[in-house]
Amino acid sequence: MSPALPLPDCSDQDVVDRARQGSEDAYRELLRRYRRPVFKLILRMVHDEHLAEDLTQDTFVKVVQRLDSYDRTRKFSAWIFRIANNTALDHQRRKELDTLALDGSPYATTPDTLAATALQIRNPTPTPTPTPLDAGALGSAIQQGMAQLREEHRACFRMRHVEKRSYDDIAELTKLPLGTVKTYIHEARKAMKQTLGEAGFRTRFGRRTNRVTS
Repeated sequence: MSPALPLPDCSDQDVVDRARQGSEDAYRELLRRYRRPVFKLILRMVHDEHLAEDLTQDTFVKVVQRLDSYDRTRKFSAWIFRIANNTALDHQRRKELDTLALDGSPYATTPDTLAATALQIRNPTPTPTPTPLDAGALGSAIQQGMAQLREEHRACFRMRHVEKRSYDDIAELTKLPLGTVKTYIHEARKAMKQTLGEAGFRTRFGRRTNRVTS
């Protein structure tokens, strides 16, 4: 039997196999290869270096715990990036959403139509003078609305309106056609508008136009 290759020369799959056998060096090799890429992915989502460091550590704890579930016929990079993405999303879900700015329609093609189709949320109680929104009630309404969305709609909506990703980035991350991404976000925005309205929050689109397509 030929001698084992040095770890730096091994494929990800072979390094994982050695890690599964209890090799501490193999674990360190996976960390060496993927710590920086995972950190960069999470940092783009949370925009906080200290938080990204903590979530990167959480990601590798999960990797160690779930290594036996990795299918070596698939790319290890895709597997670990999915864990990292979900770790960051889980953190964001735990944070109370006290505000949400819904930008214009995915189908807006000019600054005017973008502004005209942006959803604005106002205090549930009409008053002559605007008052601060009830952040707790709004956060609960938003959470409820997002929970009611179809899974694929919710994922695209969150990436667009919470993570502030571009449509192209969302399409690349979800492996969906750009038109499908826009449709999912369009449908999710309509559902969220309805949920917020039912919760008593007055919602309206931006500047008045003769015809607005959201």
